[in-house]
Amino acid sequence: MPHLAQSPAAARATPGIRRGVVACLAVAGGTALLGVVAGFAWAVAAPRPLLVMTGRGTAAVINAETSAFIAGDGWYCFICLAGGLTSGLLGYLLAVRRYGPVAMIMVLVSALAAALITLWIGEHAGLASYHHLLATRSAGARLRAALSLGARSSIAIWPLAAGLMAGGMELAAVLRDRQGAASGPALAQE
Repeated sequence: MPHLAQSPAAARATPGIRRGVVACLAVAGGTALLGVVAGFAWAVAAPRPLLVMTGRGTAAVINAETSAFIAGDGWYCFICLAGGLTSGLLGYLLAVRRYGPVAMIMVLVSALAAALITLWIGEHAGLASYHHLLATRSAGARLRAALSLGARSSIAIWPLAAGLMAGGMELAAVLRDRQGAASGPALAQE
């Protein structure tokens, strides 16, 4: 079977495509890793409401007006906002400004994945010990509730922040380039 020669343009494009794929995968991997760190940070930082055992395997909130539920959601939002800004900035610098829309899609998709990773790790960190305490403590004993996100729409914060950061940086670059192009001919006329 004869070997088909590659055109010079295709030969030049292949290393660029490889570098783009590698950059996109680096953005996805780094963002997922950031999501893991964020999940553990949320599990450590977020307050949990105090419960009292009411019977075997059941517990009730001691103070129904506690702000622990809202504060837990607030910590998730804050951590996702910081993660989104960070991943958007690094995603723009590493991939979007060189490889364009495909890299931007990767920034957004990996940001959504990171928000879900943060949620899963935060809700599952310490869950086994919570279930153990729930199963073994007697009525009247106190324990802290497991962490859970009440406002599920908060998952959108990470991709929103990442998209705004990377998109804002791209917009600033485009406006800067247009301003430079517009002032270039004016300087030449003087």
